[in-house]
Amino acid sequence: MTPNEHVAAVSTETARFVAAVRAADPAVPVPSCPGWTLADLVRHAGSVQRWFTVLLQRRSQEPPTSRDVELKLPERAEDYPAWLAEAAAEADATFADGDLDAPMWAWGVDQHARFWVRRMLFETLVHRVDAELALGLEPGIDPVLAADGVDEFLTNLPYAAIFAPRTAELRGDDRTIRFTRTDGDGQWLVRLRPDGFGLEPGDAPADATVSATAADLLLLLYGRTDRTAAEITTAGDEQLLELWFANSAF
Repeated sequence: MTPNEHVAAVSTETARFVAAVRAADPAVPVPSCPGWTLADLVRHAGSVQRWFTVLLQRRSQEPPTSRDVELKLPERAEDYPAWLAEAAAEADATFADGDLDAPMWAWGVDQHARFWVRRMLFETLVHRVDAELALGLEPGIDPVLAADGVDEFLTNLPYAAIFAPRTAELRGDDRTIRFTRTDGDGQWLVRLRPDGFGLEPGDAPADATVSATAADLLLLLYGRTDRTAAEITTAGDEQLLELWFANSAF
């Protein structure tokens, strides 16, 4: 997907999120985010969008020393959905005003403004799914978008230790896991080395494999589905898979 497609998808995913929660009780628990209510979920999503928007507006060239931003958070939780929609509108205006290919600091691989648009997209999408699951709705994810999300997750996870400290345990003696999409083209080979892990090209046999639709792979990687679920197929080194899923939570 292109950066412009990511921009459009941020708006679409936020609109779906807002539509799901607009008339819902803010106190509804969110099982996929233990301890959170819908109000917590919407507040988190809107705060992330506003924080990323500020980074883009500043075109930060080095890690920020503070995450304090003006959230404009309403007093009533019932007003959070509209506030989330406003955050997305502000983000969209920022995207339009700037060069998404401009260099800037990012914690992941892609040191350009477009990194933050893509990251915002999948933060929003996954939490939209959380909201729909909490409300008993069937969350649908576009397969092309889901495959892009799998790629974004696996590309950036090796650099996410500040958010996911257990990734430091993802080490191995050149052991490999292949994630394969079953509803279209797409496969990702992750190699665990003594000094770290990361994606690499190649069609060589892997030590363990995980296969599912792009949407199910995305939800699996984000911990919204368990690898023992009927829609997930695994094979190979079970201890390697256990190591991965015990330490790759983002």
